[in-house]
Amino acid sequence: MQRTITIDPAPDLRLTLGHLNGGTTHPDRPLTADFGWRSSRTPAGPVTLRLQVDRTRVRATAWGPGSSWELERLPELLGAGDDPDSFPTDGHRLMRELKARFRRLRIARTERVHEAIVPVILGQVVTRTEARRAERRLIETYGEPAPGPEPMKLQPSPDVLGRLKYEDFHPLGIGRNKARIIIGVSRRASRLEEITALSSEAAETRLRSLPGIGPWSSALVVSEALGDLDAVPVGDYHLPNTVAWALAGEARASDRRMLELLEPYRPQRYRAALMLKLSGIGAPRYGPRTGVRSFATY
Repeated sequence: MQRTITIDPAPDLRLTLGHLNGGTTHPDRPLTADFGWRSSRTPAGPVTLRLQVDRTRVRATAWGPGSSWELERLPELLGAGDDPDSFPTDGHRLMRELKARFRRLRIARTERVHEAIVPVILGQVVTRTEARRAERRLIETYGEPAPGPEPMKLQPSPDVLGRLKYEDFHPLGIGRNKARIIIGVSRRASRLEEITALSSEAAETRLRSLPGIGPWSSALVVSEALGDLDAVPVGDYHLPNTVAWALAGEARASDRRMLELLEPYRPQRYRAALMLKLSGIGAPRYGPRTGVRSFATY
């Protein structure tokens, strides 16, 4: 199945989809600005998309039982309802530059909660390298082949993860606490998917009612599943320092200070934080980098 839509400016696929936690991409062909593959699970079944951008047109080809569902919501996935030009720079030189640089960054709305929340759980309290490694092992072990012509795999389904025990996660480098959280959210997956019909505030409240899901995790899930432009992941290890260094020249900051500095960019604080992260700006490091740690306590 195919669908072509027009979006001006067209999304940069790498920027728009590359930072998402949910879904999987081609193992050998990373997303570029104008081409990419993405596999996912929809309420109608698995789907694989091939996306091609030509100026302001995006052509999508879909495989799998979830094709109709995915193509119907293609504009939301590609952030068609998001207007990058509306971002308030507050006169800050750097933010004006980032607004122009990331004009093709659109905030996606995936409407897939379980796919977003499992990688977020894996990312709690560890480095990105550790989280990606654990996610890769989980997909390789319990994922299934994605539909379509390419050698792609889907994230494990909620049914599969909900039936596992901690002992199944241990060989993958996933500790007991995270295993329990993943099993718990997987068993409540149908209930979790209901939050896509709620306001962002109500969705975060429901997510935080789950054991092991705090403000950092809930904000990342809501920003992705609901396309929330203003959800700030409070509790991130690096983000407060990045924001403070970029906007105020301060090498270290608390969450409270970060929120103060992001306030002028409401209701698009998530976009502001994401642009700073994608820009590669980083506060000075004091001391050695965090090494790969034992997963036993996480």
